[in-house]
Amino acid sequence: MNNTKPTQPETIFVTETDHRRLLELLNAHAGRRDADVLDQLEDELGRAVVVPSEQIPPNVVTMNSRIVFEDDKGQRREVSLVFPRDADPSSGKLSVLAPVGAALLGLSVGQTIEWPLPGERTTFLRIVSVLYQPEAAGDRNL
Repeated sequence: MNNTKPTQPETIFVTETDHRRLLELLNAHAGRRDADVLDQLEDELGRAVVVPSEQIPPNVVTMNSRIVFEDDKGQRREVSLVFPRDADPSSGKLSVLAPVGAALLGLSVGQTIEWPLPGERTTFLRIVSVLYQPEAAGDRNL
């Protein structure tokens, strides 16, 4: 992995549909004990450039995208970024409410982000590839 660390948050993109659904999700989970990840997701949505689904670049991680990312140790994982109801870690379906899931949303291939982990640790995550993106495939109603 390229160990170049970003000095400022990079631009992220979120579709209008994902943005609306994720805000609804945040509202539904308000007051939960795991508020840190909710705050992180809210921060990500607050800094995102919101675009219509048909204008999202195909190399951007959207909800229900299948991606490959690597951490700062060079370990690669292939996952689908999903809503909590669809999460199944054993089959590679990572919830957007998991700390790493929230970090991946809106990043483009090649982008790296520093992300806080439990226990006052941080990691760097880099998007290696977007194997499937619903919007690019014409599946805009997932």
